[in-house]
Amino acid sequence: MALLQVNYTSKALFRTVPLNVILPSDRFDADTDRYLVNDGQKFKTLYLLHGLLGNYTDWVSRTRIQMWAEEKNLAVVMPSGDNSFYFRSRTPWNDYEKFIGEELVEMTRRMFPLSRNREDTFIAGLSMGGYGAIRNGIVYSDTFGAVIGLSSAIHIFEDTSEEANIGLFDNLEAAAKTDLNPWIAAEEMIREKKPVPKFYMACGTQDEFMKINTEFRDFLLDMGIDVTWDEEDYGHEWPFWDSQIKKVLDWLPL
Repeated sequence: MALLQVNYTSKALFRTVPLNVILPSDRFDADTDRYLVNDGQKFKTLYLLHGLLGNYTDWVSRTRIQMWAEEKNLAVVMPSGDNSFYFRSRTPWNDYEKFIGEELVEMTRRMFPLSRNREDTFIAGLSMGGYGAIRNGIVYSDTFGAVIGLSSAIHIFEDTSEEANIGLFDNLEAAAKTDLNPWIAAEEMIREKKPVPKFYMACGTQDEFMKINTEFRDFLLDMGIDVTWDEEDYGHEWPFWDSQIKKVLDWLPL
């Protein structure tokens, strides 16, 4: 298992971006002092998004994802999303939607031995990253076979008053009627008969996002979408996400 820090120039973001990559290896070759991968092997991959105020180091430094990914032989890609909510910004050179849903997937597949199969490609996140995983997992459902939202901040379209606009939108009320809203995006996915990913959603029972997450869970279930739900006696906190990421890896088809 290798933990790699990558920096590359993103066309979608028009700047150099950092990411951490957990890359499995089959064996250690004592003669060459290198970790090796079997010829032709392609790893299943989880694109894992951080929350507000975080960065690409959060998941490695605050959970046991590296150990558990090694046990599952899973590659994990952890980019920095700043405070973007992982969608296309109204400001130039901040197309995080294209970065997450297209460019990052293609770039990492070129860099590393990652599977190009939809059923081997997953997206997950916590809080802001939970919103980013759910929304981009739906919009790019032809890329991601499974979507995981933990304590997802999908509440941002609940209050469309001017006071509620957190600065990401020119007009929050107008944005709420587009596919930036996960409810709208899911309806469009079904209407357009796009591939439908499986969902894993979880939230702490003491988390203020509990109600909105259960409402979205029920919304997906009402549309006939496969949703696995879990909850634990936690708030909006790292012990919960550490516990959940282990459950997520056990749930994924690895």
